[in-house]
Amino acid sequence: MSQYAVVHEYDYPIDEVWTVLTDPAYVAQWTTTGQGGRPEGFAAIPGTKFRFIGKPTIGWAGIVYCEVIAVDRPRSMHYTWRGDQDSDDVTDVNYLLEETAGGTRVTWTHTGFTGIDGFAMSKLLARVRRKMMTDGIPPVLAAYHASRI
Repeated sequence: MSQYAVVHEYDYPIDEVWTVLTDPAYVAQWTTTGQGGRPEGFAAIPGTKFRFIGKPTIGWAGIVYCEVIAVDRPRSMHYTWRGDQDSDDVTDVNYLLEETAGGTRVTWTHTGFTGIDGFAMSKLLARVRRKMMTDGIPPVLAAYHASRI
């Protein structure tokens, strides 16, 4: 089974990082960085079914089907990830937020990939997530923080 984890630290309080990671208005701003999809119907509420709409490619319609499983505000969120609505291949995404001396550490894990296709997908998605976390989230966090001052 394949998986990936991406860890990044932000110089902002945990509640601000949580808001940017889970408020639909902010999520839409950083998920498209790195060729990720835009969220549709997302809410950080257990039981919420939502989709990420991305660019279709050969063999994939460009839609990821998800369901929020658990939320522990402002520390963690878990949702499922399914690349095809009718597929039995379901993977799990988890966000873990931890307060640090200088701000917040976010660990994003995506587990449950199977087979050679799953291995390749985990490598591709890890690159996309790194770009989101290093290039997408920081300017959204900065703007959100500035709006609160």
